[in-house]
Amino acid sequence: MKSSFFPAAVATLALSFGLNAQAADPVKVGLALDLSGPFAVGGAEARDAINLAIKLLDNKLGGYPAEFIQADTAGSPDQARQIVQRFVQRDNIDFFTGPVPSNIALAVGPVLFGAKVPYISSNPGPSQYAGEQCSPYFFGLSYQNDTWDEAAGQWASDQKVKSAFLIAPNYPAGRDHLGGFKRTYKGEVVAEVYGKVGQLDYAAELAQIRAAKPAAVFFFLPGAMGINFIKQFVAAGLSKEVRLITGPASAEEDTIAAVGEPILGLYSTSPWSHDLPNAANQKFVSEFRKAYGRYPTFYAAHAYEAIMAMDAAVKDVKGKVDDKDAVLKALKAANFASIKGSFKYGNNQFPIQDYYLRVIEKNKDGVLTNKTLSTPLKGYRDAYYTQCKL
Repeated sequence: MKSSFFPAAVATLALSFGLNAQAADPVKVGLALDLSGPFAVGGAEARDAINLAIKLLDNKLGGYPAEFIQADTAGSPDQARQIVQRFVQRDNIDFFTGPVPSNIALAVGPVLFGAKVPYISSNPGPSQYAGEQCSPYFFGLSYQNDTWDEAAGQWASDQKVKSAFLIAPNYPAGRDHLGGFKRTYKGEVVAEVYGKVGQLDYAAELAQIRAAKPAAVFFFLPGAMGINFIKQFVAAGLSKEVRLITGPASAEEDTIAAVGEPILGLYSTSPWSHDLPNAANQKFVSEFRKAYGRYPTFYAAHAYEAIMAMDAAVKDVKGKVDDKDAVLKALKAANFASIKGSFKYGNNQFPIQDYYLRVIEKNKDGVLTNKTLSTPLKGYRDAYYTQCKL
């Protein structure tokens, strides 16, 4: 039995564990994780949550022996594509999950779809896969990229925020997220700015914000981009005059720990939060905190749920993962207790679910963290499902 559990740093290195010595044909899962590069923070969260789920499932899926093969994409679409080709051709994987950014999802999707390998997305939900490029082998378990932004736009409109400045990196997810905000926001968009992926200095953009004098700034800047932007925004004194709104990519525990008290009062919208009161979520959050001593982020939450989705599907097909039609039907049934409360897949295999408004404040123990305030969008589905022929 291989026992390489909780790998410290994986650089294009496949690690296998949980293989039952008595099982000749374990269920194989390919995990392409962004453990280095611009999305490393989210990748590490996904890795930790996946390892927790595997541990809680006793290294099995649906009660059957399983093998989990991990590799680092380094945030590179080309490297990720090579990894997935190896997963498919050499390892003969039965399921796939892991990447954080949409450009990697778009790079590896065709390889998986051509090989008829189900891809359960633990984070990216690019608009292409929700619409005309939808596939029976892609399950957008987390969200479609635009949707939490649509919740933010709806909330800003409800609050009668008169004007907004929008900023994101120039890549598929950046355009999706700002497009989502504009879809539901009824005020004036004074500027829409796209920077470089991995940008860390926002002096020029902050000068533009100061000159535009918006009532709010809505931003999508995952990872270190958002951490630096918030710090520089507050240091420039703009937080005294301009409301800052974002999604979970810049409002979770990783960003809170990096920014500290300047992040107090930051509003965000998300399909999940650590304080949702359902039993599945309480168990996940409790086990994650016990294992790692911190609250999980939304990256962790959806990665954990991706493994639980596979577990439910393998159980439903009684381990017969070669029956692709039965596996796809079982995955779409989502026959497990979701940590998001409840959701169901639409025709394009993206979720129909609630989106929550949160604010960062100090809890009763004096810890900076998110508090869920309301549900701006209930039972919401994405804007692309009519373009999908499934």
